[in-house]
Parts: sequence; C-alpha cells; structure tokens
Amino acid sequence: MTTPVRLTELIDAFQWARAGGGVENEAHLDLQSGRFWLIGDWEDEEDPAPGNLGDASLYLQVPSQSELGLGRHLALRFAQEQAPQLEEQVRRCFEKKGAYGRFKNLLDDHGLLQAWYDYEAAAIEQALREWAADNGITIVEGGAP
Repeated sequence: MTTPVRLTELIDAFQWARAGGGVENEAHLDLQSGRFWLIGDWEDEEDPAPGNLGDASLYLQVPSQSELGLGRHLALRFAQEQAPQLEEQVRRCFEKKGAYGRFKNLLDDHGLLQAWYDYEAAAIEQALREWAADNGITIVEGGAP
C-alpha cells in the first residue's frame, strides 16, 4: 500500500521541522490517512497528536535537513556549480557557528542570494521526492491526494 501525499504539504512539513529555532519541531506522516502531524512545544488541545507517533508501522517522521544531505554540503555544491570564484570563501563560512548567516550575507553581497534560494528549493524538492519514493509514498502534484 502506498500513501498519497501532496508535494506542497510534504515540503511544508519539512520546513516546519527544520524551522525549530531552538525548539525541537517534528513532523510525522500518518501512513494510513496521509495527514501530517506537526509537533512542537505546544499542544493543540482541540486536536491533540496521537500518542503512538513513534510506531513506525503507522507513522513516518519527516526527515531532517541533515538526514537528506541538505546542509553544508549543499551550500558547498552550490558554490562549486554556481559561484566557483567564491568556493573558498563559502568553505570558510562553515568553519564556525553562524555559518548560514555568513553564507547568505556573502551571497547577498554578490547578488546570488535568490539563486541560492532557488537552488535550495529545487534540492529540497528532489530530496523529498526520493525520500517519498524510498518509503512508499506517492507524490501528488496538485489537488487532493
């Protein structure tokens, strides 16, 4: 059995999980209904999350950015492909904390920030499509799954 999921909902769930900002956000996919459960520091009293989210036969946790290889390695690949003249500077950005801020400032200074956002969005979509296929999830492009 495959679970149909809208691509936009999968991307939104992924973005929720990566936007923790110091808290541990998680997104879980209900393998029967295709519904995403977004878990954070708060609890929706009217629609509480199921207590068995850890049951891998029923729910699948949406992967993290690092699990999909979309962190530092993606930024370095972007530099190699799109701005080889900045490759060494990009590498240095990732030598200590605050790397993404420095990286984005560097790209902004060179008029490449939007190119990065586009590149990152395409990489996220591709990685999530591959993850979905590996986990028996059918991606639905539009409309209801």
